[in-house]
Amino acid sequence: MKLRYLIPVACSLLVSSLTQSAPLEIQLPPETAQLKPSNHPGRVIASQKCAICHSVDYINLQPGTMSLKQWTAEVTKMQRVYGAPIGEAEIAQISAFLATTYGTEPAGTVTTASAASAPASSAKAADAMSLLNANACLGCHAIQNKIVGPAYQEVAKHYKDDAQALSKVSANIRQGGSGRWGAVPMPGYAGLSDEEIHTLAAFILKQ
Repeated sequence: MKLRYLIPVACSLLVSSLTQSAPLEIQLPPETAQLKPSNHPGRVIASQKCAICHSVDYINLQPGTMSLKQWTAEVTKMQRVYGAPIGEAEIAQISAFLATTYGTEPAGTVTTASAASAPASSAKAADAMSLLNANACLGCHAIQNKIVGPAYQEVAKHYKDDAQALSKVSANIRQGGSGRWGAVPMPGYAGLSDEEIHTLAAFILKQ
C-alpha cells in the first residue's frame, strides 16, 4: 500500500482510539498560598471574596510597584469585567489592603470606611439569605444544584444522621478547605461571628 493511503488510515485509527478512551481527569493541587499578614479589615474581605475566583498566587505575582490607584483599577476590573461578587465599599477596602501590603503605599497611610462597613462583620443577627448574599456563598453553591461546591440539599443529606452535624458544618464554614467535596478550595470565613456561622450552618442543614 502506498504511503499516501497509509497516512489517512493511521490518522483514522488514532482518532478512533482517542474518542473511545476514558475522559481525562485533572486533579488540581490543594491551595497553599496565603495572603500576607495584616490587621487591615480589607484582608478579611479579600480572603473571602478574591479566593472565590482565583488563587492567592495571582495577587502574590503582581508587581510590587503598584499604587493605590492601580490596585483600585485592578479590583474594580474584577468586579465590572469579570463579575466578582464585591460591592463598591469592598472595592475600597480590598484596594487599600493590597496597596499597603503588596504595593507602594506605606502602612497606615491609606484609610477607608470603618471595618463595620464590611458585610460579614456588620450583619449581626441577619437572616441566612442576607448572609449568603453578603458573603458571595451563592456564587459557588445553590440550594438544589451543584455549581462549584455541593448543593446545600446534598450537604444536608450527607449530615442527616450525624449528631455533630451542626458543629461540623460550622467548623467547615469558618475554616474552609478542600477535599471534602472536591479539589476546588473553599475560603474560610473567619470574619463571621459565631452567631452568623450558626445561622448559616442551621440553614444549610434544614434544606
